[in-house]
Amino acid sequence: MSFVSGRVAVFRWLMPLAIAMALIGGIYLAVRWSAHQSDAVAIERQQQLVELVISKMQGSIAHDQESVTVWDDAVRKVSLEWDAGWVDSNLGSWMHSYFRHDGAFVISPDRKPVFAYLDGRTDDGGIFRNIAPAAMPLVAKLQERLAAGDEAGTSDQVLSIGESDLVRIEGRPAIVSAKPIVSDTGDIVQEPGREFLHLAIRFLDDDFLTGLGADYGFEDLRFSVSPDLGRNRSYAPIVRSSGEPIGYFSWLPFRPGAAVMKATAPVLLISGLLLFTLTSGLSVVLRRRSRRLQESQAELNHLARHDPLTGLANRASFNQSLAQAVASSAADQANALLYLDLDRFKQVNDTLGHPVGDRLMVAVAKRLMETASAGVISRIGGDEFTIVVERTRQEEVEKLCDSLIAAIRQPFEIDGQPILIGLSIGVAVATGNDADPVEITRKADIALYHAKSAGRNRYAVFGPHMDELIRTKRDLEQDLRAALHAGNQLEVFYQPVYSAQSREISSLEALVRWRHPSKGAIAPDVFVPLAETAGLIDRLGAFVLKEACSTAREFPSLDIAVNVSAIELGQRHYAAQVFSLLRQFSVEPWRLELEITETALLDEAGVCEKNITALRDFGVKFALDDFGTGFSSFGRLQRLEVDRIKIDRSFVHAFDRPGGGVAVVQSIVGVAHAKGLRITAEGVETEEQSEILRNLGCDELQGFHLSKPVPKSSLRQLLGAETAKRTSS
Repeated sequence: MSFVSGRVAVFRWLMPLAIAMALIGGIYLAVRWSAHQSDAVAIERQQQLVELVISKMQGSIAHDQESVTVWDDAVRKVSLEWDAGWVDSNLGSWMHSYFRHDGAFVISPDRKPVFAYLDGRTDDGGIFRNIAPAAMPLVAKLQERLAAGDEAGTSDQVLSIGESDLVRIEGRPAIVSAKPIVSDTGDIVQEPGREFLHLAIRFLDDDFLTGLGADYGFEDLRFSVSPDLGRNRSYAPIVRSSGEPIGYFSWLPFRPGAAVMKATAPVLLISGLLLFTLTSGLSVVLRRRSRRLQESQAELNHLARHDPLTGLANRASFNQSLAQAVASSAADQANALLYLDLDRFKQVNDTLGHPVGDRLMVAVAKRLMETASAGVISRIGGDEFTIVVERTRQEEVEKLCDSLIAAIRQPFEIDGQPILIGLSIGVAVATGNDADPVEITRKADIALYHAKSAGRNRYAVFGPHMDELIRTKRDLEQDLRAALHAGNQLEVFYQPVYSAQSREISSLEALVRWRHPSKGAIAPDVFVPLAETAGLIDRLGAFVLKEACSTAREFPSLDIAVNVSAIELGQRHYAAQVFSLLRQFSVEPWRLELEITETALLDEAGVCEKNITALRDFGVKFALDDFGTGFSSFGRLQRLEVDRIKIDRSFVHAFDRPGGGVAVVQSIVGVAHAKGLRITAEGVETEEQSEILRNLGCDELQGFHLSKPVPKSSLRQLLGAETAKRTSS
């Protein structure tokens, strides 16, 4: 009996131990499996990241080439009037210093290298021998495509066809990209297949691997011809277009699961219960981290599709919502797009500041959601909104518009201060699933223009009579293209800028004018924005800059200012274009001043900043135009990298009104002079304004009171009269 009792006691003692051991073993296996899965996912993501980086690098190199290969000057300097120095500066060493390409070559139509640059060395093609085996197949294929007129793959972003591949050059992995050197305007005729070609080389080892490892956390990243650096490393094949691998990138993979196992294994060996507790705790932590990761991912996805200020859908979401609404519509189903724009919102920003404007924008979004809860509301710009309303009728839409206008017209209260704004709405209604979302948006935009033109605080529904506006805009765009091609309708006028103290002409500002053969003079504020939206601003700006350089050469005692749009400054080859024109006309860089607005300083891609830096280093000066009308503030004035501030004419015209702009101008002048900047006041129309600005300390004055813009022919007479006036004095 005692023996049986002893066995039962042992069994009772061993049973919990066995259960505990089984539980510990199960937990250990579960943790190990989770760690293995986590490691596998991490390794796979790192491999995908390497492939993505190489793919993006391959596309980036071709895009870099287009900034100098789709260019009339490049065609002339390579195929018509060979200029080795120009080629090296723009197609050779420039590609290395600006885009970090390791090699650049120019290949003749006979497939011979006429220029070679590699790792800081240039010659007539001798260093091309090691590149030729990898590059010549791409050259041959590209020439065949050019001769056949193949344009597959070109778009607004991809301007010319090209060939690119991953190769191994003397044991080193590299990207080789071939692009034709072609005309950007189409004015230079080239025989298909006989274009000069530009080759770019980017090695994928050394500094590339160092940068890739540092940017993305790859440990001990190396290149190997074969995957033989050890089983504990990860490998990503570098595969050429034929499917053949040219080598492998290898690194010590990130193993989060292994790290977890290493931390928890000793605890498991010490105590089953403690391990169970720690494992349970770790499971909770992992679940929390996973949940936070999911929440972060959801937040990122939300931010990618929503406006961060108001929480409404953004432009990308709006485009998708409208396309889905149209695509899913029945044949007799009507959908409406409301295009909303706030009235007098800019005045709130200018008078009360952007923080108040942001809070007002949030309040506006809240009222829109309360009033139009059945629609999909998006914020697509500063004070622009859209609402997509599905399965509706026009009378319902009109009722909704009335409600929206009434809701926004109610005063807003921020920090105890009432704020009154208005709302204008353009409406486009489309039936069925064959409507074009882009055309619907354009019609709503045109209807909004009509609403604002009719006095604001109202809505307008797009009708057939509004199509005339579309046709007029398209006709004017075609006329502008023809004017740029003909070259006899556009003319550059010059408005003198006078020294405030000596009252003598100190410089000139170049202003473009268009005299249409049938419509007469067309205002710049009409055709310049049209040129920007139609993709013609580069040609228009190049025309003005070339004429200004010609005038600067004719009048060597005067500096020349030229207005530059943010779109022009955002082109990668813009700095090279300016350098080329200055050399062509033998104009010193410091005599050219480029006038920009603060839009150019808000360039997220950084191309404008690179061009500004390159031009300033070369000696070109910059002026900030229309100061005080955009995002300007005294705080920003302390940080702007410009040489001159141009005070907007609205401050000058406010001198004769109570509480006018004298104090503001005085503050701007004081801060600008403290920073070493010169001040030019625009819009001077009376002698009284001129005297006030002179006493406030402005350096230069400009306006109709002093001189209107004049053509080049009258400029000679004006400067002659100024010279005679100084002589008589």
